[in-house]
Amino acid sequence: MDTDLELWSRAAGDDGGAFGALFDRHARSVYNHCFRRTADWSAAEDLTSVVFLEAWRRRRQVRISNDSVLPWLLGVANNALRNRSRSLRRHQAAIGRLPSMNSVTDPAQEVAERLDDEQQMREILAVVNRLPEADRDVLALCVWAGLSYEDAAVALNIPVGTVRSRLSRARARMKKLSGAELEAESGHRRSERHMALRKREEL
Repeated sequence: MDTDLELWSRAAGDDGGAFGALFDRHARSVYNHCFRRTADWSAAEDLTSVVFLEAWRRRRQVRISNDSVLPWLLGVANNALRNRSRSLRRHQAAIGRLPSMNSVTDPAQEVAERLDDEQQMREILAVVNRLPEADRDVLALCVWAGLSYEDAAVALNIPVGTVRSRLSRARARMKKLSGAELEAESGHRRSERHMALRKREEL
């Protein structure tokens, strides 16, 4: 099997088949990353196209030094996510110029399942989005995308030590936020039970 470096080198020479192989290899990871940051399958599909279009446009400029091109692709995805509306508008007309590739397979069998996934992800993001953006990026790459500290450093163009410290801070903050959410939910339920008991006493 060709390595990412070999495929990227061939893609830089306008080999659409090599680029398509990279797409097949990494599109799912990019797609899932975008979904976890947006809680929207349709947006994730559009952003995945944006990421690979940008990769195709920059194939001759970017030199991949890592064993995998995925960290760099996820770095492109983060930039697209930050500039979501602008990125989608700018790339919409150009998407058709990409080399022929398979579309990202729909991960859900039914529309209802997709909606359930989106609802669950929105609930998670309600907590995650309370973190600073830099910490969210590291959490998404290391915990959700499963990148190593070194690969996350490549994706974010920051030192490995910074990745470690941000992830540690994000985890501590998430634990604190999750505890507060659970405590608030528990208090809300106690309040509802108290009100229900008062209503029964009034009857």
